[in-house]
Amino acid sequence: MNQPLAFIHPNAKIADNVTIEPFSTIYDNVEIGEGTWIGPNVTIMDGARIGKNCKIYPGTVISAEPQDLKYVGEKTLTIIGDNTTIRECVTVNKGTNALGYTKIGDNCLIMATAHIAHDCVIGNHVILVNGVGLAGHIEIGDYAFVGGMSAVHQFTKIGEHSFIAGGSHVRKDIPPFVKAARNPTSYAGVNSTGLQRRGFTTEKITEIQNIYRVLFQKSKNVSQAIEAIDQDFESTPERDIILNFIKGSDRGLMSGYSTRTEN
Repeated sequence: MNQPLAFIHPNAKIADNVTIEPFSTIYDNVEIGEGTWIGPNVTIMDGARIGKNCKIYPGTVISAEPQDLKYVGEKTLTIIGDNTTIRECVTVNKGTNALGYTKIGDNCLIMATAHIAHDCVIGNHVILVNGVGLAGHIEIGDYAFVGGMSAVHQFTKIGEHSFIAGGSHVRKDIPPFVKAARNPTSYAGVNSTGLQRRGFTTEKITEIQNIYRVLFQKSKNVSQAIEAIDQDFESTPERDIILNFIKGSDRGLMSGYSTRTEN
């Protein structure tokens, strides 16, 4: 049901059972899937591709031009998967020629006032809490949790099933399955509670903990840790995910465990 006080561009492709509330604006070159609810005062701009059964709350702006001086009006996209909820006053910018799109996966929860910049790629079941700010070109794996008011530096990678404490300044890559906290942001253990909730066994969590002891709690540099993990642990999906993430880190990893007093 489309309210008469909403503006919908005639070229927009809107599924029959989408609800668009009053005072929302849907631009040209927009596609919205079945069952999605667009709340009042939402702006969805050119290049948006929104999946099925999403909820987008008032004040949100989807697919605005990137806040990047290199952007010169190229045709790019913002892609949002199915069953994703985007709360009040979130901003999601479209991509640039560097990647061509900004993407949010399925079953995500993006809480109020979060900002997702150009060329970010966010996996499935990701939670961004209120006020999270993502700079450009950030990658976030499935089931990651980013606490409120956290700021993430451009080109950073955040691994799947990781947990980042609220108010964190994330300047380095956060590997999969871990907790990141403290100031500066550093290793705070394995995200065992989150892993248990998602069906990981005690044995599997222990394996992950032992791998990260080698990386973060032994007197080894990253190259030495990679060699030790490769030699001392049998190949499993989790071990290989961790190793591939470490080897693919361009910005470097966050600091290891520390008992330093925070300033």
